[in-house]
Amino acid sequence: MKTLRFAAVGDNCIDRFRPPLSISLVGGNALNVAVQLARLGQISFYFGAVGPDGAGHRTRGLLSENGVDITHLKERPGITAYTDIDVLGSGERIFVHEDFGVCAGYRPDEADIDALKTMDHVHIGWMDDGGALRRTLAAAGVSVSQDISVNADPANLGTGGLAIAFASAGGETGAADAQLQRLLGDGVPLAVVTRGNGGSVVSDGTHRFEAGIRPVEVVDTTGAGDSFIAGFLAARLAGKPLPDCLAAGRDQAALTCTHIGGFPQVAQPH
Repeated sequence: MKTLRFAAVGDNCIDRFRPPLSISLVGGNALNVAVQLARLGQISFYFGAVGPDGAGHRTRGLLSENGVDITHLKERPGITAYTDIDVLGSGERIFVHEDFGVCAGYRPDEADIDALKTMDHVHIGWMDDGGALRRTLAAAGVSVSQDISVNADPANLGTGGLAIAFASAGGETGAADAQLQRLLGDGVPLAVVTRGNGGSVVSDGTHRFEAGIRPVEVVDTTGAGDSFIAGFLAARLAGKPLPDCLAAGRDQAALTCTHIGGFPQVAQPH
């Protein structure tokens, strides 16, 4: 597969798994996508912010260890974001509490935006900029995707300018198709909706394809959707047919479900 330049922009966090696991791991939608793209052999950059605390240093170190370029990672006064998580016996996780920390209010500066304009593709995770970065990059002709399911505020849910919109709709085919049609109706050229254990579906408004899951022994589903995005994007930007893109996303997500956290790392006690 051709090596491309990808950037992921937005959220990172410390995933703090509550008892009985009582461990913490580095995660977040944009960060997980950046790490997974690097693990797939792509040139991957991460644009975001961490605090000057131990969690920030830990995040910075893990990104570097996984081959992600952190030239544009900012350190801002405050705390590194964190999420408290319960994991059920099925492997499904429940987000109990989130504090976005210094991710809230993070904005790429002018030099960052100039760098983002040189990328083959930019993926945006959680950001609270009202879609400003998405619009700026799209106006410059940059290929941009976003996972709209990680943004709860309506001000950050716009899709204008996206080349690819990702969303999740649980396991119901009807709900996924309704989500597809809504995104396509908003003018998104390519819409991808994951359905948990129901697999995934993609449509460009003319063709619709779906894929099931790859059965694995599920340890934890945290980050599976982010891994799906990375697998799909790497295949899509390499010019693979849409069914192959779904398969690539499926396989990357399945691999992530076999371990705790969004990518392999050494857990720390929490």
